[in-house]
Amino acid sequence: MTAGQARTYWLIGASSGIGAALVDRLVAGGHRVAISARRQSVLDERAARDPDRVLAISADVTDPDSLARAWDGVVGQWGMPDSVILNAGDYEPMGLDDFDPALFERLVRVNFLGAVNGIQVVKDGFMRRGAGEIVLTASVAGYRGLPYASPYGASKAAMINLAESLRPEFARHGVAIRVINPGFVRTALTDKNDFPMPGRIEPDQAARRIAKGLAGSGFEILAPRGFGFVMKLLRLLPYRLYFAITRRMLRESGA
Repeated sequence: MTAGQARTYWLIGASSGIGAALVDRLVAGGHRVAISARRQSVLDERAARDPDRVLAISADVTDPDSLARAWDGVVGQWGMPDSVILNAGDYEPMGLDDFDPALFERLVRVNFLGAVNGIQVVKDGFMRRGAGEIVLTASVAGYRGLPYASPYGASKAAMINLAESLRPEFARHGVAIRVINPGFVRTALTDKNDFPMPGRIEPDQAARRIAKGLAGSGFEILAPRGFGFVMKLLRLLPYRLYFAITRRMLRESGA
């Protein structure tokens, strides 16, 4: 795919936050975007604004049959997309006092296994064609463990590892797998946080950076880049220094 050429995307997790903003950015850039999420009514409202460029098909990443039906719908109406963005996600902060295995299961099911289900649906078609792109929305929270983010961070770390592991094999078949690693972006999910969020940006700012990154071919897209580079530096620290920093992130006992 040459730079500047119009593409067809399938964006899963398109109804709000970064996903919704990215739909707007891609459409403004001249691309077609098939959008999926669980709420068909929200998708229909967005598609009505650009009926020639936006196709609304509901899907649930935790339901492989739902994803398969949506894939068939996209391919049947528009043909196989150039790129699939697996952006569906869930988040809930959790401290040790509220440790809950059910929350780990919920976030892993949506964030990590949702990406696995998406890859399963699209991989054979892309590999037969010998071209395609699969993009996973992970997070800089997946770089290293952070206080109060163990369920979320673990699921995002798994997504990054998944993409790294699969990239060489997919490349043999002409298929690229990439990751988007956002920092703090103002959404309904990050509104759950009760701690300072350095470098927090608006969804449209994140979407602008992501759309620019999608036009390239690098493995990782950071949004924003500055905070992402800070998190990369933290990843290089030895444990003794890293834990000295993360201990300072803890709330006062009883707060």
